[in-house]
Amino acid sequence: MKSKALLTDLYQLTMMQGYSKDGKLDKVAIFDVFYRGTNHAVACGLEQALEYILNLRFEESDINYLRSLKIFDEEFLKLLKDFKFSGDVYAIKEGSIIFPQEPFLTIKARLFEAQLIETALLAILNYQTLVASKAAKVVYAAKDKSVADFSLRRAQGFEAGVYSSRAAYIAGVSATSNVLAGKMFNIPVTGTHAHAWVMSFDSELEAFRAYAKAYPDSCLLLVDTYDTLNSGLPNAITVFKELVNMGHRPLGIRLDSGDLAYLSKRAREILDEAGFKEVKIYASGDIDENIIASLESQYARIDGFGVGTKLVSNAETPSLNGVYKLAAITEDGILVPKLKASNTLGKITNPGFKKVVRIYDRRTKKAEADLICLMEEDFDDLEELEIFDPRCTYKRKTLRNFYTKTLTTLVVKDGKLVYDLPSVKEIASFHKEAYGEFWDEYKRALNPQKYKVDLSQKLFDTKEELLRMCLLR
Repeated sequence: MKSKALLTDLYQLTMMQGYSKDGKLDKVAIFDVFYRGTNHAVACGLEQALEYILNLRFEESDINYLRSLKIFDEEFLKLLKDFKFSGDVYAIKEGSIIFPQEPFLTIKARLFEAQLIETALLAILNYQTLVASKAAKVVYAAKDKSVADFSLRRAQGFEAGVYSSRAAYIAGVSATSNVLAGKMFNIPVTGTHAHAWVMSFDSELEAFRAYAKAYPDSCLLLVDTYDTLNSGLPNAITVFKELVNMGHRPLGIRLDSGDLAYLSKRAREILDEAGFKEVKIYASGDIDENIIASLESQYARIDGFGVGTKLVSNAETPSLNGVYKLAAITEDGILVPKLKASNTLGKITNPGFKKVVRIYDRRTKKAEADLICLMEEDFDDLEELEIFDPRCTYKRKTLRNFYTKTLTTLVVKDGKLVYDLPSVKEIASFHKEAYGEFWDEYKRALNPQKYKVDLSQKLFDTKEELLRMCLLR
């Protein structure tokens, strides 16, 4: 594997050298990865994050480059040469539904080790989680209709394109046009032809006939190169009839421009009149969950969607805003909670070694609330549990007839993987199940109901005490 040790910000390395000079080399620290915002997300990228952590090494060329910067001494460079992650990693499973402030990855390791990996972890987890979250919204809007990932050509680089396809599939997209992602992650691949195929022939009809000849049992024709209703669709029907006469069944047509609601309804009428009721209509062209919802409200006759640009770029939310924050550190062998205070309420962090517990209604099996709590806390044997909004503590609710699931899992122990990494297909299946645990009111695109994410009383008290101490400094 090509070294990724220098895939970091310079200040991570300067802090590491500072820790070593200040005698903090072996202090154990807790760092949390979480995101700020208002909407739910889909945790994604854990496998690549673990691969990075467990294979992180400094090669001789890395050391030589750092030496050339003339800001690191030889003692520190020797420490880097011997670097190997030896700590623990806790995570919420890929495909899980997560919410702002919830730590979906926690590092417990020597401060020296934990500091280095911040930048790369955020790059890996922020991007895949962002794409998976967008894809989940698109798939939800499409309801029972298929969604294909067409995002590769719009991605910010080929590696982003590969991992966006992985994230989208985990979130429910049924197939991808990305052949490399198909090979790497065993994702179904899909695709037909481009406008260039049609334009390369003397006529549209000739182009359709050539494509049908090449793929008689999977013929799906792009019909909007010249004129969808007056040229593309009539020519497609001509070719479909020829296929039927030869004993084949055409698959469908694709619309890539124009008024998709109107064109799909008119195309459905024309196809049905021609005897092709089983032929599917697919649509693409800068589609996202909002456009899909609009098309559905107009009773568009579309059977599946191809989503690309707005899936991979996520124009509405171009960044997940995920962060990596120190939550605790050992002092004289005792783990002491740490907190970042701020005049910006949303930037105040939650201290301590934490986990996330999801609370379910025993009758409906639906998720009712999440608790961010300290690792040692247990709520399984309680008959009643009072939860409260940590920002407006007068907002309280007493839960009865409930059960809990701890979402946080130990995945790396003492630098060794102790977790069976699922396949991408298994993660996608898990995500579908996890998404089904939430009421539709929480998942709708417009004005979703706010899901309760509260702090346990013990964590809340710890946080309040640290905030009071900050005021005295």
